[in-house]
Amino acid sequence: MKIKSEVEMIEFGQELANKILAHKNNHATVVELIGDVGAGKTTLVRGLAKALGVKDTITSPSFTISKTYALPDKGRLIHYDFYRLPEPGLMAEDLAETLTDPNNVVVIEWGESIAKILPKERTVIEISYTDENTREITIS
Repeated sequence: MKIKSEVEMIEFGQELANKILAHKNNHATVVELIGDVGAGKTTLVRGLAKALGVKDTITSPSFTISKTYALPDKGRLIHYDFYRLPEPGLMAEDLAETLTDPNNVVVIEWGESIAKILPKERTVIEISYTDENTREITIS
């Protein structure tokens, strides 16, 4: 799928949220985002959060490692960025606990260091540059 603007990336995030809401599980919903710095991962999360009903401003967790946003009914949207953690340490324990709550939606960027604890049942979205304004999205 080709994304040609920031608006389209936000709309894609909203579509993803609608699919998440339609298919709740007995564990947290996990989305792993793969893409270079600046590919649009946080923009996608802004669309996801909007459709899930989050009212807060969504910002990248690059420097804080994680950000948590309350969902309107129950549960949380937790956005992790493991870019700065070659070894996750205590954050792995935090993530493992987060994954047990079926009301949580968990988004993970740069998840290589915690790959062993990620559930097999997750959505993996790869975002790659096609040109300055266009991104190619691959979902698996």
